[in-house]
Amino acid sequence: MKLLEINHVEKSFDDLNVLKDISLSVEDGEIISIIGANGAGKTTLMKSIMGLVPAKNGKIVWQDEEIQARKTHHIVKRGISYVPEGREIFPGMTVLENMEMGAYTLHMSAKEKADKLNEMYELFPRLYERKKQKAGTLSGGEQQMVAIARGLMLSPKLLMMDEPSLGLAPIIVDEVFDIISRVNEKANIPVLLVEQNAYMALSISHRSYVLENGVIVDEGESKKLLASESIRTAYLGK
Repeated sequence: MKLLEINHVEKSFDDLNVLKDISLSVEDGEIISIIGANGAGKTTLMKSIMGLVPAKNGKIVWQDEEIQARKTHHIVKRGISYVPEGREIFPGMTVLENMEMGAYTLHMSAKEKADKLNEMYELFPRLYERKKQKAGTLSGGEQQMVAIARGLMLSPKLLMMDEPSLGLAPIIVDEVFDIISRVNEKANIPVLLVEQNAYMALSISHRSYVLENGVIVDEGESKKLLASESIRTAYLGK
């Protein structure tokens, strides 16, 4: 079942066309990756879905509702959670306070919030150990865990992640992508992943789209793209 459909979406800033006739979909249970070089339009696409950068043309359909003209808070309440590039956690707040902010719009009862926090601690045991620590004092990998946990506090129907590996050491990148896979498999949450690390993105996703200069130039099963000579040459350095 298609949860998210993007049909012929375009976006420009002044005279610069950043997104050109973009169409893609996310189905229930999938991890979908969007790979491409820096400046390809990946982040603009994510922000367009979230209503942060309204699309100029085209339709964005979420569970049969057109959302391209909706405000961000409505989109969040409808079940899409966004973990932005650079994590954007609140450094002066504790780990616990950051996670609680994720549930701010849901008006959870104390028990519901406690149950959800316990779910996050099971998924991220390190955050339980750090829950009273200021988030700004954590390592980059731990901050990314906080950002993901904050996004999951919404009990989303779709988790969107923008460059989760950015600035992380290789060993931490492996851990973060393992977490993304577990979120998809154990919590059964579809994931839309934007990532410059093409190898990791293709390795954990079901299907992928290749974005170049605002245009989708290739798409298909991730394992087939991973084996594609043109993809390996352009994005994997092989």
